[in-house]
Amino acid sequence: MTENQQKRIAIFGIKYFPSRGGTSRVVESLLRHINNDYQITIYCYQHPMAEKNIPGVKTIQFSEPEIKNFGVFFFFCKCLLHLLVKGKYDLVHVHKTEASYFIPFIRLKFPVIATSHEIPYLNSKWGKFGKVYFRLAEWLFMHTGATRTSISRPQCEYYEAKYHKSVLYIPNGVSAPQVCPASEKEIFLTKHSIKGPFLFFAARRIIPLKGCHHFIKALQLMQYTNPVVIAGDMSQMKEYSDELISQSNNLDVRFVDYVASQPLLNALVQHANIFIFPSEIEGMSMMLLEVAILGTPIICSDIPQNRVIFDDSQVLYFKSKDAEDLANKIKFALVNPGILEDMAQKAKIHALNEYGIDRVVDRYKELFNSKLKYNLLHEPAK
Repeated sequence: MTENQQKRIAIFGIKYFPSRGGTSRVVESLLRHINNDYQITIYCYQHPMAEKNIPGVKTIQFSEPEIKNFGVFFFFCKCLLHLLVKGKYDLVHVHKTEASYFIPFIRLKFPVIATSHEIPYLNSKWGKFGKVYFRLAEWLFMHTGATRTSISRPQCEYYEAKYHKSVLYIPNGVSAPQVCPASEKEIFLTKHSIKGPFLFFAARRIIPLKGCHHFIKALQLMQYTNPVVIAGDMSQMKEYSDELISQSNNLDVRFVDYVASQPLLNALVQHANIFIFPSEIEGMSMMLLEVAILGTPIICSDIPQNRVIFDDSQVLYFKSKDAEDLANKIKFALVNPGILEDMAQKAKIHALNEYGIDRVVDRYKELFNSKLKYNLLHEPAK
């Protein structure tokens, strides 16, 4: 399809491009596989690599606010103003429920598809005001007339039970992961004095919802003496991060901060003997899918969002928020490496077959094209 024939889609609600993990990584993965089919424009924070991040994807960039929470809202306001005044699109894809405040205004000019990636008010990091803010955003997500999708089947069921309105389930998709050269990985391991295989925990942000404290408590119960690596941004909740460091002072734990390079993170996952995933709540974790494709054995919490992805033959589950059960599962894994390796191979095959990026891209393209075809009955974008 020529550029003149391609439909124009704007991406609204994403902050980081290039991705820093989380929702932005989900979106970036999708864009890499549809950038030749549509004219894509993404609204994002300023970054020197943004314009060249994905060939053919245009960017509208605004400075990253110093004040995180209210600053994000004003960033979205700037995006909205540009979109309404200068935007020439056939469709707008809104990501994250907190961006739903802007859907009524966007729909004045453009058809909208809205995708929910999580239920933020279930996150303990938010206070009373934050939770009210996200609950109202969720109500707008469900009632403003956009075509609604979610990356999580349990999330779809939750919305449908609460609001009696349907939400289309389109899961996250993963592709063959890139792994950095061994030399780059070795430099990282040497820098952080990491020797031999290790238990690995990684998240975009180190916050209570990710369950790292359950992991450290399990290690204490085991009196574990071998290396442990914890990767993630420790600055999000400083008091919590300080508690984790204090609780692990007699363990061989390396806190290595957020690993921004995805190929390096993938190499560390491959190097680990077990990946620990103790999240209390998730949407649909890209991290979990990517670890599976890399073939590393997984021990994870038995929350519904994980259980709908993998069964008991593919990952080793422990009772969520139960450090003692997690300790027992780690002990079992360490003395039964063959069983865990067999489970890891089953998880890898399942992830590739059920959540391969091509299948997910096809579903989004079908949705985009259906929405665009319907829009032909109305006045085209100006």
